[in-house]
Amino acid sequence: MIKTTDKSKKHASEFVFKKKNYIMMGIGLGVIALGFILMAGGGSDDPNYFNPDIYNFRRIRLAPTIVLIGFVIEAYAILLNPSKKK
Repeated sequence: MIKTTDKSKKHASEFVFKKKNYIMMGIGLGVIALGFILMAGGGSDDPNYFNPDIYNFRRIRLAPTIVLIGFVIEAYAILLNPSKKK
């Protein structure tokens, strides 16, 4: 029979991340979703017509940059230590 101590019970019930981590992860996911929304559209319903709007600044430069910023926020949220005292 394995004995469990109060310390091991307390440790097993703790979450890996704290509330601040989850808030930052939510912000990061929102920024990533915004980037993908900005990337959407620009196509043509008629295959014989080329729509040059697919290569505009928003879809080629802005949206991928916003997605990358969202991934950086996600990495920061994972590495954030909210219990660290300043």
